[in-house]
Amino acid sequence: MRPRRPRPPVQGRGIISGTGVIVVGLAATCVALFIPVASYSGPSTTGADVLNAQTVLTQYGPLSELDREFVTKVRLAGLWELPAGQLAQRKGTTAAVRTAGQHLVEGHTFLDERVRDVAAKLGLGLPNEPNDQQKAWLAELNAAQGVDFDRKFANILRLAHGRVFTVVAQVRAGTQNSLVRALADDANTTVLDHIEILEATGYVDFEALARDLAATGTPSPTATPGVVVPLTPSP
Repeated sequence: MRPRRPRPPVQGRGIISGTGVIVVGLAATCVALFIPVASYSGPSTTGADVLNAQTVLTQYGPLSELDREFVTKVRLAGLWELPAGQLAQRKGTTAAVRTAGQHLVEGHTFLDERVRDVAAKLGLGLPNEPNDQQKAWLAELNAAQGVDFDRKFANILRLAHGRVFTVVAQVRAGTQNSLVRALADDANTTVLDHIEILEATGYVDFEALARDLAATGTPSPTATPGVVVPLTPSP
């Protein structure tokens, strides 16, 4: 019987075959899993990042973009709601409407003094005239007469106060600035008083009010730096 010769190695075997193939496969899988993780491991932009980017430091605490908008909106509210209150005092056909007008005049005289003081301490510019929407509301009230005026006065002013009331609550809940926080406290008290006194006129259409508040947003305020003229009710 002839001795058996050793068989030559089969092509393809060795480190590349068998266990080697498994090792290479596992390595490739790890690389494939690592790449997506690495691609998302960089810095991401969050709401807090945006807030910090828009916030400036003051001696009264950080001042956010929302804080600055709120200060401007308080000023804008007085620029048209005080004249609207004066119209109600002159043109209102009921004692309730005239009383509501008096509350608007007194409340915004007080708030305007407060907001001018806060803006001066924070170095913020304030507008000296109402925005286009507010001018249109004043024109509508100027043109209305009798009971039509009473109804428009109660509903237009109630809508405007409802919009700003949500802004006051948001600012009061989240501001880090002590001056803005105190202004929000005063604004909250004044706006709530105006809401209640407007509803007491008996002319507020709550169904239409709910639709309007749901369908429309709050216009962005515009601040014009310069000399701020105080609001002074006429005698």
